[in-house]
Amino acid sequence: MAFEAAQNRYQNMPYRRVGRSGLKLPAVSLGLWHNFGDDKPFEVQRAILRRAFDLGVTHFDLANNYGPPEGSAETNFGRHMREDFLPYRDELVISTKAGYLMWPGPYGEWGSRKYLLSSLDASLKRMGLDYVDIFYSHRPDPNTPLEETMGALDQAVRSGKALYAGISSYTPEQTRDAARIMRGLGTPLLIHQPSYSLLNRWVEDASPSLLEVLDQEGMGCIAFSPLAQGMLTDRYLKGVPEDSRAAQNKSLFPQMLAEENLDRVRGLNEMAENRGQSLAQMAIAWVLREQSKGSPVTSALIGASSVTQLEDSLAAVAKLSFTGEEAAAIDRFAVDSDINIWKPKS
Repeated sequence: MAFEAAQNRYQNMPYRRVGRSGLKLPAVSLGLWHNFGDDKPFEVQRAILRRAFDLGVTHFDLANNYGPPEGSAETNFGRHMREDFLPYRDELVISTKAGYLMWPGPYGEWGSRKYLLSSLDASLKRMGLDYVDIFYSHRPDPNTPLEETMGALDQAVRSGKALYAGISSYTPEQTRDAARIMRGLGTPLLIHQPSYSLLNRWVEDASPSLLEVLDQEGMGCIAFSPLAQGMLTDRYLKGVPEDSRAAQNKSLFPQMLAEENLDRVRGLNEMAENRGQSLAQMAIAWVLREQSKGSPVTSALIGASSVTQLEDSLAAVAKLSFTGEEAAAIDRFAVDSDINIWKPKS
């Protein structure tokens, strides 16, 4: 049966402008990092994507290596586009990234012009698209001049294969340098995608912090892993379920669930209950809150393994504000917990 999107799909989702650009993103976006590879039934994927769009999620985020196996999330998403979302292409923001290992040999990862542009071509072919809305450098490359990496992003935009350029997991200093280079090339750097959560607050550290640099450079921020790879849900309040990411060593490792961290999660869960939210909802709302330094986060990038989980997460937009007392109480537990697994990879 052909998919027909809900008529009221824009009724409840707030949309935020991305930095000083003309683009807006939904407050909550859907990432296809997990659950959209060949290990997940296609009909389950379809149900999640359809329901997300019906609830106002207009941004779907991918990367070349999402799966498993690598590339399969883009291939599957391409089928979803053909079968369900092609009539809505102009309503969607679709992004992809390149930077991590995708194929063997010296040109299969990092940030060279050869790798980035070859990867973009392959991503477009897998998804059956003429262009993506945002193309990211997925991580900084310590061995390739930043001018080359940014030049590849500039070429991707000038060729019409991407509308905007972004970066992910770059430090404040790297971000400022990247923005300067792109400005000189005439293609503004639109957005940064960092990991950020109640238990991973590195974007607030340093002076200037990443959030301050993004504010100064007129860039947006889309925070990935706002639920700390699933720690900021009710799944781990009483132990490690057998089917969880931690049990399977999938981006959440058992050592991260030390008793000290679990005590923080339990304390945050109590704060969420006092606010009338699930822990996941509060964690998403907190990432999207007003910041004392720098602009607020544009969008929180979530994953979902079921429609029920998706709906619970999206309900966060109903209550995004925090009182001063709530913020202070949360800060007693919201401390960096050494879970930023992307830092050494960058």
